Amino acid sequence: MNKHGHLAEFLQARRSRLRPEDVGLRTYGERRRVPGLRREELAMLAGISAPYYTRLEQGQSRNASREVLDAVASALRLDDSERAHLHTLASTPKRRGPGARPRPERVTPATSALLAAVDGTPAVVIGRRSDVLAWNRPGHGLFAGHLDHDSPADPGGAGDPGRRPNMARLVFLDAHTRELYVDWPAKARAVVGNLRLTAGRHPDDPLLAALIGELTMHSREFATMWADHRVLACDVADYEMRHPLVGTVTVTQQTLQSPQGDGPSLVVATADPGSPSAAALALLAHATAPRAADGPHRGADTHTF
Repeated sequence: MNKHGHLAEFLQARRSRLRPEDVGLRTYGERRRVPGLRREELAMLAGISAPYYTRLEQGQSRNASREVLDAVASALRLDDSERAHLHTLASTPKRRGPGARPRPERVTPATSALLAAVDGTPAVVIGRRSDVLAWNRPGHGLFAGHLDHDSPADPGGAGDPGRRPNMARLVFLDAHTRELYVDWPAKARAVVGNLRLTAGRHPDDPLLAALIGELTMHSREFATMWADHRVLACDVADYEMRHPLVGTVTVTQQTLQSPQGDGPSLVVATADPGSPSAAALALLAHATAPRAADGPHRGADTHTF
């Protein structure tokens, strides 16, 4: 599906969630055949004509001005992330060559250096499709200690991006990861919201489409959340985790994006200094450190897929 298909679905979903009373419209008790606001009501709130809004929602108007989109966003009561997502969906997609595929994602030397700099703090490098591109030992131990450190979930697949560990797949399809998060629905919504943002930026990515299709087929919860069309920029979030090695720990997951916002990101987990959770993370770092029998220490021990 192209951007304009996503645009139509996004507008319809958000319009259906607004009730007339939410925006100060009187209905005088009439029976309504559709949930939420009607198109003409939304158009009136945005200060544009109903036919124009209809064309926009149907993906037939591809040159909406920033002012019109901002008016629609205000009428729909979108937050900053949702407003930016609307602008992305409404932009004219760049044409790609026939059969063009997205470039493979790799960990740059700069990102590798950053991962090494936080040695001792749980950290993973995540691609735009939520593939794990690299992690350090505490990051592996915190987020996926039940997977082998030096190979992806499918043994022998380290050179195949399709076999890399994938955090979205783990959150929805892996029982261990599901049990790891005390408030699993909050983590799941964050994963879906981030994938929605990515799908808006990369509507023609076949690997992303395949991942979404797989999750939709195998997780009813993912399918429900995906149909809701909520978007969420997961820059900073607190999660309580039930870790099998160090017990319950509350961490702040911070996502450090590349300046362009389109490359791999570094996800770092920290805890309040001096807290029991900080002590638990220190214990995890000690427990996952290389043993003397593993050979000489080579600095930050990380693994790239």
